[in-house]
Amino acid sequence: MGDGSALVVMGVSGAGKSTIAAAVAARVGGIFLDADDFHPASNVAKMTAGIPLDDDDRAPWLAAVGDEIARRTTAGEIVVVACSSLKRAHRDALRARADGTCFALLDGSPELLATRLGARADHFMPATLLNSQLVALERLQPDETGFAVDISQTPDAITAEVVACWRDVAEAAARHPRI
Repeated sequence: MGDGSALVVMGVSGAGKSTIAAAVAARVGGIFLDADDFHPASNVAKMTAGIPLDDDDRAPWLAAVGDEIARRTTAGEIVVVACSSLKRAHRDALRARADGTCFALLDGSPELLATRLGARADHFMPATLLNSQLVALERLQPDETGFAVDISQTPDAITAEVVACWRDVAEAAARHPRI
């Protein structure tokens, strides 16, 4: 990875997106952004009430996140974003605004995710929405730039693996640029 590159650390609630994305950003000298900070108040109110967002709710949010990624990478910054990006369409919406974005799926068992959510305090996403997120999750496809990492490891091991995989993806892209 180099100047002007972006990584979206994705997954369901409880996967550790914010923790890992912040750690990756610190390790590579990048900027950490939490996509949750870009949600309009109406989205936060729905999630707080236990109502899953629909794609109409997500469209302006994803546009704002994608625009911020593009603005920062165009300025030469390395950007690491924590963003659920559960569906291919969500990732496509981000890529449409910030081409070349790489995605890291934090992958774990439903049991591990539920345990993590149960231990979390002060977050607007209730554990009751985990199942809806697991149902909505569309794994990365072979034509998408990205990789998956098992979250049953320590945070430091997960961070190291994400950095190594991102570096491998960036090196492969440099060797085989798109025409």
